[in-house]
Amino acid sequence: MRAIVCKEMGPPRSLRLAEIPSPEPGSGEVLIRVEGAGVNFPDSLIIEGKYQVKPALPFVPGFEVAGTVLEIGRGVTSFKPGDRIMSLTANTVGGFAEEAIVTAEQAVVIPGVMDGITAAAFYSSYGTSYHALVERGHLRQGETLVVLGAAGGIGLATIEIGKALGARVIAVASTKEKLDVAKAHGADELVNYRSEDLARRIKQLTDGKGADVCMDTVGGDAFDSMSRNMNYNGRLLIVGFASGTIPRLAVNLLLLKGYQAVGVFWGPAVARDPEKHRENFRRLGKLYAEGKLNPRMSGVYPLERTAEAIEALLSRRETGKLVVSPLESDGSR
Repeated sequence: MRAIVCKEMGPPRSLRLAEIPSPEPGSGEVLIRVEGAGVNFPDSLIIEGKYQVKPALPFVPGFEVAGTVLEIGRGVTSFKPGDRIMSLTANTVGGFAEEAIVTAEQAVVIPGVMDGITAAAFYSSYGTSYHALVERGHLRQGETLVVLGAAGGIGLATIEIGKALGARVIAVASTKEKLDVAKAHGADELVNYRSEDLARRIKQLTDGKGADVCMDTVGGDAFDSMSRNMNYNGRLLIVGFASGTIPRLAVNLLLLKGYQAVGVFWGPAVARDPEKHRENFRRLGKLYAEGKLNPRMSGVYPLERTAEAIEALLSRRETGKLVVSPLESDGSR
């Protein structure tokens, strides 16, 4: 089968398209024919050796995948060949390939009304956002939710889920174009942190109280601003550091302001409680069927252009999600 292989740690351009043997599912694993693989910030980290997990070389990257079950491993009873599923992948046989290995406990059925490309853009963004807002952030109806990096895949998912849960949503992004996208996905208020003072605007929009919940995938200066603009009993959700800067939190702020800083690491949470994970996706599937969730894709790339897709993500110019598909053959769209 065709696959993108990381033979040495380095930037996206170091990845190579190669022919490799089809993988065989082990105990508790499932082999799928890939329809689409989501492109995520950790994909750029793992190929450079900067991620928490460091697989042995060579490996096929791609954390997120959707497709059709080809074969099941020993002990798998939840799926059968022909089922359509979406999942995280095994570390050495990832989603940037024609076939991929996933663990059965992390996989969920693709809702019947959703195509495979959309599923690849849906799984990790909406799974992370729902876990963050509901399980870690305990977002309640009527609360104010601030979303940093609002035009990214997780950002837009957070806006939509936040609105579905009854929150008032303030979207924060770097350009008018990105904020227009956030508005189209349901944001109530918009803040351009490049042309406005983020801290001042959050105070204005919350009558000086600050955010009840903040979803932060960015880190850096934006995190520093929000660490000083959380409401009493607020929850500052730490998801990632797309800015490239891991901030330091002055813990006296937690004491003085009476809010919580909460880590959100979705992958291990899935492994710890697979049944809760499946229940979350049953709820997400219902919201999708009701038209309340609408994944945005800014590009679908063929397999041989995976490096371009990762570079496009790193440029931070894209909105929504990028997907790589071995079914594509005529360039990005």
